[in-house]
Amino acid sequence: MRVTTKSDYALRALIEIAATDDGAPISADELGRRQDIPKGFLQAILADLRRVGILTSVRGKSGGWRLTKPAAEVSVADVIRAVDGPLVSIYGQRPENVSYDSTADSLQQVWIAARYSLRDVLEHVSIAHLAEKSLPEAVTDKVAIEDAWNPH
Repeated sequence: MRVTTKSDYALRALIEIAATDDGAPISADELGRRQDIPKGFLQAILADLRRVGILTSVRGKSGGWRLTKPAAEVSVADVIRAVDGPLVSIYGQRPENVSYDSTADSLQQVWIAARYSLRDVLEHVSIAHLAEKSLPEAVTDKVAIEDAWNPH
């Protein structure tokens, strides 16, 4: 899996919004400053997140951005899909839509299994988990495996 800059920035911005103590909207300028995200790029990301209903914009002097629902209801997978599309794609297609000749047809099953494994983590980690620095046990168990930290 390759995490794009766009997904990374989107997640960092949402963590920042969720971590706001008073729940007041945060301006794009402030989000960009706090997370060192270029303003133009951030504006496009925030618009993507608004389009799928994760964020709403608040106009006015004290305006900015806020979550449309509790941070616990927004998963990492939701965010990645919102800004980058499907978690796994092969030549721009979903794994179930890819076909191979008979000598390589088992490759499709590998892509399906890989997608399932990604979803097993990314759909169970919410923005609230990240903002509270309290990841689900299933994730911390995986991180505790020494081999998880080794690049292969």
